[in-house]
Amino acid sequence: MSTRKNRAEPAADGEAVIRYKAILQKVMETRPSGTRQRLAGALGKNRSFISQITNPAYATPIPARHIETIFDICHFSPDERLRFIQAYTAAHPRRTPVAQDGRHLRPHTVYLPDLGDEARNQDLDRMVGEFIQKLTRLIGKG
Repeated sequence: MSTRKNRAEPAADGEAVIRYKAILQKVMETRPSGTRQRLAGALGKNRSFISQITNPAYATPIPARHIETIFDICHFSPDERLRFIQAYTAAHPRRTPVAQDGRHLRPHTVYLPDLGDEARNQDLDRMVGEFIQKLTRLIGKG
């Protein structure tokens, strides 16, 4: 038996995970094309990760640290946000899904060079997204 398993939180309620992911999926279906790519960039992840966290058929839970970014990029309505938070809290009772300090993200466009190769462009987008996530965590600590 692994020691990591002993320290981990209890398994999430599968039905509750399906509920919050279904809410996110419906929100994503009503947003303009390109929202998934913007979300992937903001989270420093690739589009396949976005597909996994937005599809109730996948068991992949959404990390709590990504919730505020998802709300901001996907422009959740107050009702959608409330329903999502309730379902998320039911699925993960020990996680705090939203920042308690009331800070929100704001958009900022960064123009990057086209490297002439889709894979290299995606790597660059991911690296920039990861850097921004780390930078904002650092700023949040200060």
